[in-house]
Amino acid sequence: MRDMLGLMKQAQAMQEKMQAIQSEMERLEVEGQSGGGMVRVTLTAKGQLKGVSIDDQLLKADEKEILEDLIVTAHEDARKKAERLMEDKMKDVTAGLALPPGLKLPF
Repeated sequence: MRDMLGLMKQAQAMQEKMQAIQSEMERLEVEGQSGGGMVRVTLTAKGQLKGVSIDDQLLKADEKEILEDLIVTAHEDARKKAERLMEDKMKDVTAGLALPPGLKLPF
């Protein structure tokens, strides 16, 4: 019975940490870039787009398609950084817990 109580306390502590991390992820920002930094995209760690910065040199009508591609690439770069940040934070929360391999949190 003592093991069950310890497990319940661990689960509650993990839930509290996860809630704190979720709140933190809403505040933390990551920046992705492409085109050698000519296009920059800022996202929260949860993936909400916060801003786009475009170098004036790219604002030419005949390069519209290139600019669109660079924005997509910068967004993808920022999204991947946000995912890595979230994974690192979750590793801290689940450290010491015997979770099955491949289990991804939050569910």
